[in-house]
Amino acid sequence: MPLYEHVFLARQDLAQAQVDALAENATAIIESNQGKVTKVETWGLRSLAYKIAKNRKAHYVMLNIDAPAGVVAELERQTQINEDVIRYMTVRVDELEAGPSVMMRKGDRERERRGGRDGDRPDRGDRPDRGPRRDRADFDGE
Repeated sequence: MPLYEHVFLARQDLAQAQVDALAENATAIIESNQGKVTKVETWGLRSLAYKIAKNRKAHYVMLNIDAPAGVVAELERQTQINEDVIRYMTVRVDELEAGPSVMMRKGDRERERRGGRDGDRPDRGDRPDRGPRRDRADFDGE
């Protein structure tokens, strides 16, 4: 059977439980039509590049699907009817990614780069690659 990646964006004012219910609903549609969902990833609440239906943010969810084309058509029809979904896109792929997707690995890289600290910025004294802090008075004579 063909392989697909289906990503949908849910409204920003939904709770995480409601977003999970949308993903379960999509999974139920696929499985009731002899398809199979191999992976569900919730990318979380992310900012949009531009407003969509008065939303500045959206909950992103990706489904990896192994199903015939008719199942995907039904999934898209049901998704289009749902008022909680503001955008969706289904792409046919040659093979599904094993392990976390690029979006999930991106979050891991950002946490690694911060050194495991959550929003904690180092002071100038913690950065050996920077010299001592210079005040405006240091530049007056130059």
